[in-house]
Amino acid sequence: MKYTTPAILLSMALVSCGDKKDAAAPAAAASSASAPAPAAAPAVPAGDQEEVKIDFPKPMFIGTPVPAQLPNLEKPDPSKIVKSFMAPKGTVNLAKGKTVTSSDPAPIIGDLSLVTDGDADGSDGCFVELAPGPQWVQIDLGAATSINKVAVWHYHKQAQAYVDVVIQLSDDPEFKNGVTTIWNSDHDDTLKMGAGSDPAYIETNHGRVIDGKNTKARYVRLTSNGNTSNEMNHYCEVAVYGVSGK
Repeated sequence: MKYTTPAILLSMALVSCGDKKDAAAPAAAASSASAPAPAAAPAVPAGDQEEVKIDFPKPMFIGTPVPAQLPNLEKPDPSKIVKSFMAPKGTVNLAKGKTVTSSDPAPIIGDLSLVTDGDADGSDGCFVELAPGPQWVQIDLGAATSINKVAVWHYHKQAQAYVDVVIQLSDDPEFKNGVTTIWNSDHDDTLKMGAGSDPAYIETNHGRVIDGKNTKARYVRLTSNGNTSNEMNHYCEVAVYGVSGK
């Protein structure tokens, strides 16, 4: 499956890798500040919860995104942007600095370590570009952990959507047994991993925060199948939130 979109002519805001201010871009509809979405029902008593705020990079484009051509593309809704969430005390980004492997072990651009370096910036030198077609990156958390949220930033310097995005959790590094799927936008089962009902969405500096449903797993695998601008697969950052040792 491959979709294309008209050429996107947008003014780019150039920032250096590591410059992480979530400044509002003028007239950037998809990057507008908003209240966080309601948190899911807590799995532990409210007294043991705390607010976890997500560190966002600067928005990378200015203007209204040109709609990509995907049948399951959601309409941008700033009110649904998750900027913080409630989680058990001690929740941190467990993926930071962890080992990353991939179906493409020799990325076209960047190093796989950029996926978990703690920096979601979309500038040149801050993202990984994988080969065309279905590709995945996988994070080894080092031990099975209860996963509260997974946040992912694909390339967000250009207004585009990524195709057939599937995010899975497992204790099996081969992802053959005990697999839990927490996101699946492959609406027509192109990847033969099951048809999904989650939407495709235009990438912004806010990425996408996905409920891990407190699934206990050691490995996180993220698959994509190109994007609406080209056939490449990109990652700026993946954060996995949980409490270490639990």
